[in-house]
Amino acid sequence: MIYLDYFTFPDADKETSFIYTILRTCYDSFYPFKILSAHYFERIDFEPVTILYGGNGSGKSTALNVIAEKLQIQRDSIYNKSNFFPDYVNLCRYNLETKIPANSRIITSDDVFDYILNIRTLNEGIDQKREEIFQEYIDVKHSEYQFKSLDDYERLKKLNKARNKTQSKFVRSELIDNVREYSNGESAYMYFTQKIDEDGLYILDEPENSLSPKRQMELAEYIFNAARFFGCQFIISTHSPFLLAIPNAKIYDLDQNPVDIKRWTELENVRIYREFFKLHDNEF
Repeated sequence: MIYLDYFTFPDADKETSFIYTILRTCYDSFYPFKILSAHYFERIDFEPVTILYGGNGSGKSTALNVIAEKLQIQRDSIYNKSNFFPDYVNLCRYNLETKIPANSRIITSDDVFDYILNIRTLNEGIDQKREEIFQEYIDVKHSEYQFKSLDDYERLKKLNKARNKTQSKFVRSELIDNVREYSNGESAYMYFTQKIDEDGLYILDEPENSLSPKRQMELAEYIFNAARFFGCQFIISTHSPFLLAIPNAKIYDLDQNPVDIKRWTELENVRIYREFFKLHDNEF
């Protein structure tokens, strides 16, 4: 599915014209101006899965944030905007094939990190509660208690439960499920599968962070199927060979000057992986 047809960034001439018109000399940076234009990156034509590839500082995340801001799609975590970010966004243009669904969103590493942190905080609360229930089990099981009125009913139920269960079963029955059964990588993968729904435009900024190679492969398959069968469109920045290898993905190589469209097997990172494993092939 294609919702966003194309998106254009201002070229170097438009950027220069804007900078001269504001006549401000107190700034040593006009970010995000002069980032994408340095690679002559002026237009993206989208497919169901479009990937921005490039090294640190190439402008991948900048492009994604600009697109998300221009389209006004939802995000969870805030991000730092420069003084000139709104001015730059105003110079951008786009065309839609159809209306962007309301559930569309940008997902960044900060979103995933905050989600994992929330789970960790929840687990810390669970740990504290568990210790309290351990002590309650000991106190209740070894206490002498007589049922005197209806006010004692809940206490008596707990006493009978403690005497009929082991400590671990008692604690489990009194405690909410512990979400620590999942690792950080598993939690990150769950975050993506929870946030990515049918019929939506999803902008993913380096989603491979926190994911093992196996999880990256699973996410790549999930994205491929969501785009093919469930009406989703994806714009992704990534270094991951597993995501870059998503079938039929259109890849823009931001390390090229000017930016060029490449097959995943032509990309430098992928070739470095290939040469590394070829070098150590006899060790497998």
